[in-house]
Amino acid sequence: MKNVGEAPQEELATGERSTRNRVARSILDHGPSTVADLAKRLGLTQAAVRRHLDALVHENVVEPREQRVYGARTRGRPAKVFALTDCGRDAFDQSYDKLAADALRWITERHGEGAVVDFARARIAAQAETYKKAMDAAPPEQRTEALAKALTADGYAATARSAPVGEQLCQHHCPVAHVAEQFPQLCEAETEMFSTLLGTHVQRLATIAHGDGVCTTFIPRSGGGSGSSTTRTTPSASASTAGRNPA
Repeated sequence: MKNVGEAPQEELATGERSTRNRVARSILDHGPSTVADLAKRLGLTQAAVRRHLDALVHENVVEPREQRVYGARTRGRPAKVFALTDCGRDAFDQSYDKLAADALRWITERHGEGAVVDFARARIAAQAETYKKAMDAAPPEQRTEALAKALTADGYAATARSAPVGEQLCQHHCPVAHVAEQFPQLCEAETEMFSTLLGTHVQRLATIAHGDGVCTTFIPRSGGGSGSSTTRTTPSASASTAGRNPA
């Protein structure tokens, strides 16, 4: 990975670059973060974190956003969070995005969109075998966490957390985000896989491919039904099926 947020001035100290990279990496691994979150994780003062974030914003590595609030809002404005830009994500990737997109475009032209769906499902099926083994070895109440750890091993920097009436699976990094933006079949197949592995319907709440900071999938508690729902929705209005398709 190349240094991110590297200022053009030659006098920028190596230590400064290293710390700046740590700030960006922490956002990659944990998703959009507040200044307080970063200071706590990295053992820095909030003033130091703000200084590095200012430089990273200037270099178009991170961008400030309004924090998304799940459930009832508390008083006051939500804390500002910082998320990686596409440029920032690229700094961590040795990407073959163009080659992959060109290949899928060729498949579409020669064999139709159905062939891309078949490819996406075959690709995911191979990954699913590894994920299933990890989940089968975990207690039932830890299956989502086991899936998150397996996804992390594949480069998705995933976490699992409790949510009202269920859980959320968060993927803070997506190695194929740029390709999935053009070919949402990749993410649709992934959503189907999650549904099959977890034995319940799941809902995509946010996706990196559509510009969100994190791919977030809602998993209802047991008894929520079966099948796969790939409709993009919001946590506060999960009953609504309006919205764009996930990617």
